[in-house]
Amino acid sequence: MLKKVLVGNGYTAIDHHQIKFLPQALIEIDTSGVIDRVLAPTAPDYQAAYQAAQQAHLLEKVPADQVIFPGFVDLHVHAPQWPQAGLALDKPLAAWLNDYTFPLEAKYQDLDFARQVYHELVHELLAQGTTTVLFFGTIHPEANLVLGEESLHQGLRTLIGRVAMDNPDQPPVYYRDPSSQAAIVATETFIHQLNDLGKGNPLAPIPVITPRFVPSCTDETLAGLGSLARKYDLPVQSHVSESNWEHQYAIDRFGIHDAAVLDHFGLLTSRTVLAHATQLTPEDQALLRQRQTAIAHCPISNAYFGNGVLPVNDLLAAKNRVGLGTDISGGYSPSLYDNLRHAVALSQVRNDGISRDDEGIANARISMVAAFYLATVGGAEALNLPVGRIQAGKIADLQVVKDRFKRPTETAQERFERILYQTHRSEIMQVYTQGDRVYQA
Repeated sequence: MLKKVLVGNGYTAIDHHQIKFLPQALIEIDTSGVIDRVLAPTAPDYQAAYQAAQQAHLLEKVPADQVIFPGFVDLHVHAPQWPQAGLALDKPLAAWLNDYTFPLEAKYQDLDFARQVYHELVHELLAQGTTTVLFFGTIHPEANLVLGEESLHQGLRTLIGRVAMDNPDQPPVYYRDPSSQAAIVATETFIHQLNDLGKGNPLAPIPVITPRFVPSCTDETLAGLGSLARKYDLPVQSHVSESNWEHQYAIDRFGIHDAAVLDHFGLLTSRTVLAHATQLTPEDQALLRQRQTAIAHCPISNAYFGNGVLPVNDLLAAKNRVGLGTDISGGYSPSLYDNLRHAVALSQVRNDGISRDDEGIANARISMVAAFYLATVGGAEALNLPVGRIQAGKIADLQVVKDRFKRPTETAQERFERILYQTHRSEIMQVYTQGDRVYQA
C-alpha cells in the first residue's frame, strides 16, 4: 500500500564522485514511510503508476522550478548551545567553553528554558533541510528527554546523548557529574527513559553513549561508558583530536593519542561517530578505519577551533567513513548547506596553501558532489541508518528545494552544483521524514 507518490526532478549521490539525476522521477512511498519504487519516465509501467496515483489522490507534483534531494544528516550538534550560535567565536577554545558554553549548558536544569530552546532548534533544523541529527545533550536527563519529545512532536529523526563529564580537573564544579558512578548511573537511566519515550514510533530517538571528550572524563567513566555501549549495543559519540590542545592533552595524560585512548576503553566501534579529527595522524586514521568508526567533518567549526583542515579527500580515498556536521555552536550556522560550501572552500585552502611560502597539499580539493555525499550518504552510513538516498528500500526522508533562477542552457550537473551553492533557508519549500511532510515554507 502506498501513502504518497512524488513526481519531480531529483538528485541523489551514488558515491563521493558521482550523483544521479532523476528527471521527472515517480517516487512511490509506502505506508511505512519507505520508498517502494523510483520510476523513470522510460519505465514500462511509469504511465500506469502515475495514473493510479492520480486516481487515488496520492500524487504530489513538484514544480519544474523545484528539485528533490535526500534530507540532510547532521552528525554533530550540541543542542543546548543553540542560543550561543554566533557568539564568542573570536575567543580561544578554553575561554569559549568556560566563559560561555558551560554556563549556558548549566541552565538546562530549568525545563521551561529547555522547552523554549529545543522547540526553536528542532524547527530550525527541519527548515534547513535536515532530517536526521546526532545530538549532544547536557548532563540533565530531564532536559534531554524534552529534546526527544520535541523532536518526536515535530518529526525530526534523532540520536541523543546524555553528556558524561566527571573529571574534577576540567569541567567546572557547577556543571559536571559528581562522580564516575553518578555519571554511569545517570547515563544508564537515561538510556531506559529515552527508549520508553519513543517506543513503537518509527522516529523513536536512539540513545547514544556520550563522553564529552577524553579530557572531561576520568578513566573509570570512560571504562564504564564503554561497558554500557557493549551491554546495550548503542552508538557512541565524542570528539577526537579536535585541536592541538586536546590532542596534546591525551598524550600528556595517557602517553597515547585520544583515538587510542577511546579504543582502549571500548569506545571505538562501527557505531561510533567522532567529531573534528583535524589532528589525527595516519596511524590514528588507520585505527578508525579498522574499527569502522566514522568522522563528523565540521568545516565551519574547524575554521575557528580545529587548528587545521580535515584531509577529507585522503580519508575518503582510504575508505574512512566521513559525514558532515554543523557543530552548533562551534559552528555558527544550523545549515548543512553552509557547511558543505565551507567544506569545499577549506579543501581548496588546504590544497593551495595559506601564504606565498605555503605550497599547500596536492590533491586536497573536494568537489561539491563529494560534499553533498557527506551530507547525505556519508552521514547515513556513519549512523547505520537506511536514509540519505532517493532509492527503493530507503526511508523517505526528503527535502524539496526551489531554484530561484532559470538557466535554460545549463546541464543537470551544472544545475545541481549551482543550487547547492545558492540554496538558503528561504528556498527550502518542503521537508519529509518517514514519508510525512513535517515542514512547509
